[in-house]
Amino acid sequence: MIVYFSGTGNSRAVAELLGHTLGEKTEFISPALDLTDEERVIWVCPIYSWGLPPVVVEAINGAKCHSHSKHYLVATHGDDLGNAHRRWRRIIEAKGHDAVAAYSVTMPNTYVSLPFFDVDSADVEKAKLAAMPGRVAEIAVRIEAEERADDVVRGAFPGLKSAVIYPVFKRYALSAKSFTINDSCISCGKCARACPTHNITLTDGHPSWSDHCTGCLGCYHICPTHAINRGSATRHKGQYHYPNR
Repeated sequence: MIVYFSGTGNSRAVAELLGHTLGEKTEFISPALDLTDEERVIWVCPIYSWGLPPVVVEAINGAKCHSHSKHYLVATHGDDLGNAHRRWRRIIEAKGHDAVAAYSVTMPNTYVSLPFFDVDSADVEKAKLAAMPGRVAEIAVRIEAEERADDVVRGAFPGLKSAVIYPVFKRYALSAKSFTINDSCISCGKCARACPTHNITLTDGHPSWSDHCTGCLGCYHICPTHAINRGSATRHKGQYHYPNR
């Protein structure tokens, strides 16, 4: 079984391709997963500020798993993941399960909420997307072989990023209060449909956010008129979502 979480489509694309390659069914993450019939569980998710999305941590902790299940992590990121894979391993092992291996797949950048962070250039985006199928195929072979490995891109200062920056992100960046909407909104509803936690409702044709935002920025990236922004930080930033999402 492949369990995945995705905001802008990168992790969903990886999960679906991996599922097709391995002959595994895929399921979107939920708070009360019953995985007791699954001897192999592959968790696919994005990395948020060098950590696991809290919604993923909650789902893993709440999942009912087979007593002898083997677990794998396939994380997507724009640049690197710090020590996020180690946090995943600790969570799985604390539940008494076997955390066999962790892998990462480099995908186009989506985080734009801070200065100096933006989407990739068109050339970089194209190169990352072109490399993804080969990387997923390699990971599939290694999962089938039950290879024990941590084959991830940790980047520079992984401990600092995951232990210091990620907790700050988790505390302050998951609120939807800073989202704004301007007059270019065309009331298409794409933002509400794209939200993985159903946190957006349309009021008089315009989006309003509730209090269970995951910080994925899916609503920002999917907006066809760039009407949605996160304060003033994203007004002149680019947008990205996985093609054909």
